[in-house]
Amino acid sequence: MFRHVKKLQYTVRVAEPNPGLANLLLEQFGGPQGELAAACRYFTQGLSDEDEGRRDMLMDIATEELSHLEIIGSLVGMLNKGAKGKLAEGTEEEGELYRSITGNGNDSHLTSILYGGGPALTNSGGVPWTAAYIDTIGEPTADLRSNIAAEARAKILYERLINVTDDPGVKDALGFLMTREVAHQISFEKALYSIRNNFPVGKLPPIEQYSNVYYNMSEGGEVRGSWNSDENFTYVADPAPAVDGGDGYASITLPSDQKTELDNLALRTASDTTVNPVTGTDLGASGPIENETVGKSAVNVPKK
Repeated sequence: MFRHVKKLQYTVRVAEPNPGLANLLLEQFGGPQGELAAACRYFTQGLSDEDEGRRDMLMDIATEELSHLEIIGSLVGMLNKGAKGKLAEGTEEEGELYRSITGNGNDSHLTSILYGGGPALTNSGGVPWTAAYIDTIGEPTADLRSNIAAEARAKILYERLINVTDDPGVKDALGFLMTREVAHQISFEKALYSIRNNFPVGKLPPIEQYSNVYYNMSEGGEVRGSWNSDENFTYVADPAPAVDGGDGYASITLPSDQKTELDNLALRTASDTTVNPVTGTDLGASGPIENETVGKSAVNVPKK
């Protein structure tokens, strides 16, 4: 059960309108790293998690992300307040009105004109929010790792947004939201490592023959570190095309009737490697052409 409290989780104070900044903030409203995506991700995970403690944590954080969505939406609305009134009342000349909205070079018409100054479920480029942003797979050890990465990406976006504004109130609110991403990372990582068998993910063990092998698959500039060291891996400097010892070719065993049909198809569509046919490309690239008779048919061939 949800109940809305008519106060924000964090007090927001905006110094002055800024439609361009409002548009950039949409990235954290309806973008892939934004608060709505995070809320839906953790909410769906919490509904299906069998562990009571993780379920409680996921529902708490999902609900907090909705409160962060409210903060971002409020910032977008306040930053658009001036443009909203001007557009609605038409008190400026058309050119001046346009310049006042887009004078900072930002596509702020997305929020100012298309959505009347309110927050829209799009990213800062106008791309609509989609459930494809939710990458839950239903395995806690995989989902928690994904959650940690999602919070890290969101923190980086908040840092970038902080760096493009000098509004102290906006910077303060964004700093709070950025910090909460760090807190959520800590919670998710603690929850991950409270699962004793958390790696590798899932139930099936890896194939031992390949689990601790590092294949050097790119030539030149090799760098050795803990990620490919002899201490942690069997390092294969020049891997064979088929590391399983086979011939490296794909094959399938077909029923006799299907094999016959496939052979007939291959025969019917086989290429004749002995011919060099004149094509439209040849004709178009060879300049003027003249008619020449071959048997009973007239064909166009390039002039020599």
